[in-house]
Amino acid sequence: MDIYVGNLPYSVTDGELQDLFAQFGEVSSARVISDRETGRAKGFGFVEMRDNAEANKAIEALNGSDLNGRALRVNESQPKPRMGGGGGGRGGRW
Repeated sequence: MDIYVGNLPYSVTDGELQDLFAQFGEVSSARVISDRETGRAKGFGFVEMRDNAEANKAIEALNGSDLNGRALRVNESQPKPRMGGGGGGRGGRW
């Protein structure tokens, strides 16, 4: 299961995020999302756990919990919407 973790402290690393979720089961991957230009963390990340029961326990336990003074938002991540059709171009009179 892919898990969204929001409201992360900007200082949290991938390893710390993995350790946080590892208390509930095997973590396949953990990544904190960073700004491409500055390299600074954006305050959210994603954790992948293979076992859905373990993932659900982690979500239940960690959602709303405090990490370095910030209340985490933890839930199953939603699929990224696909932006349809090619094109681009200029529409209208811009």
